[in-house]
Amino acid sequence: MQPKPSYEELLDRVKELEEEVSKYREAAESLSLTGKYINVAIDSLSANIAILDENGMIVEANRSWQQFGRENKIESSADTLGLNYLEICDSTVGTPEEVEKAREVADGIRKVIAGELDEFGTDYPCHSPEEKRWCYVRATRLDDFGPLRVVVSHEDVTPIKLVEETLRERELELELQKQNLEEANTALRVLLKKREEDKGELEQKVLSNVKELVNPYLNRLKHTPLDPQQRAHLELIESNLNDIISPFLHHLSSKYLDFTPREIEVAALVKEGKATKDIAAILNLSMNAVDFHRKNIRQKLGLKNKKANLRTHLLSLS
Repeated sequence: MQPKPSYEELLDRVKELEEEVSKYREAAESLSLTGKYINVAIDSLSANIAILDENGMIVEANRSWQQFGRENKIESSADTLGLNYLEICDSTVGTPEEVEKAREVADGIRKVIAGELDEFGTDYPCHSPEEKRWCYVRATRLDDFGPLRVVVSHEDVTPIKLVEETLRERELELELQKQNLEEANTALRVLLKKREEDKGELEQKVLSNVKELVNPYLNRLKHTPLDPQQRAHLELIESNLNDIISPFLHHLSSKYLDFTPREIEVAALVKEGKATKDIAAILNLSMNAVDFHRKNIRQKLGLKNKKANLRTHLLSLS
């Protein structure tokens, strides 16, 4: 049998108990103060925050959430407590997008409650007739500090969404401008090609008209009796004509490789479908001379000893 403690020992034990009680009281006061700080901090947040139980019932809500409730026609802030958030989501009325998103939020929170997800989040449109608004809904599971709780927050992301919408609209505008520019460029290329074709056709016509309608008469005049003044005028006319058609001849020479001026004339007339006899008459040459130039032309075009038609080949160079 143990001896009874002395009076002094009892006093010491009482003092120890008083000290422990004092420490517990200080800890409790500290926890209470910390809880108050946490509540003040949560209330100061702009995000709407609520705490749900395992059934989806709202058991706590900060000031922003309560304000959200008042804006959505709930009479007092206290009325948000005790409401079933999942049922509110399931019964949402609005645009098809809002209804679909509300059900997505409810399904996500149910998965968090069931432990299938630790966290769920998605954008949610909460438009009003006056303005477009979006919020980001986040649900986080808490089960380490007692009964299962789910923290739900609504964060306003309207500025971000409006910028995204503006960027999408701008991208569409730029894409439309790009398509218009591509169409305009295509049309311009077609017009430029047609202009080049018309230019080439005009050059051919000028050359052909000079050679067929002018040169034969100049050649005939050369073989008629002319006084010095008349011959000077004839030579001046011929020189001026050559100056007029020389750019066209240069253009043709760039197509016809290293042809001589005479070969260019023969090639141009062959291309127009003229026979050797006609070319000889137009250029005031013998038929043998024309045949000589035709052979040189075929050789320079790589058609020697080939059955390729000279006129067809010349037309393909246009």
